[in-house]
Amino acid sequence: MTHLRQIMLEELRRRNYAESTIDAYIRTVEHFSRHFHRSPDQLGPEHIRQYQAALFTRWKLAPNTVTQRLAALRFLPLAEARAFASWLRVLFRHDWVVYSKRPFGGPEHVLRYLGAYTHRVAISNSRLVAFSEGDVTFRWRDSAHGNKKRLMTLPVDEFLRRFLLHLLPRGFVRIRNFGFLANRRRAEFLPLCFRLLQPSDQPAADATSPALPIHSLWQCPLCGGTMHVVERLSAAQLLLRSPPHLIRCAA
Repeated sequence: MTHLRQIMLEELRRRNYAESTIDAYIRTVEHFSRHFHRSPDQLGPEHIRQYQAALFTRWKLAPNTVTQRLAALRFLPLAEARAFASWLRVLFRHDWVVYSKRPFGGPEHVLRYLGAYTHRVAISNSRLVAFSEGDVTFRWRDSAHGNKKRLMTLPVDEFLRRFLLHLLPRGFVRIRNFGFLANRRRAEFLPLCFRLLQPSDQPAADATSPALPIHSLWQCPLCGGTMHVVERLSAAQLLLRSPPHLIRCAA
């Protein structure tokens, strides 16, 4: 381990940063150093400006992501530390709000919106139309003109570049849990939550009150016999075996 890396690790741990954050900051410094093919102790504020421009223009990162990358460089003892600190103070005073929209109608809308970015790929197979002579044709929704579906054809290199923009760098995650589900304290808090949520001793039920019958889901509601699994059907098989639509029958 280099002396520069040791200084940065000591400072991050002294401030009680999580291990995942420390790992992400270290990777950012390594990426910063590889970008200029020079040791970090030979880089200064001017290199930071060039690196910031490259994050926007070359890697097409969002402003919030760029701010996170630059925040990692705060703990790096660069050349001309005072000049770098004064330049960084101006950067963090800037409000990086680049897009806002009306509030959601409720938690269901929030989950539906975020689910499209956390548990789906950048483009589904159903949107891919054709691939011929090194070009990819796919469907896209034009939100500026009434969400009309249109076709776009791109060279395969440009298509892959846009697709890879949706892949997060190593150390970054789409969903970060807080509270008792945070990675740092989850092993400690989850057993505590389970222990506190265990049912306490309940008072015995009144013997005079009639007991409600408990029915198993495996018992037939008509004859009371035990039901057995005969066959398991997938969603596609259920669709094929479903009765035809009444309108189609009438047609």
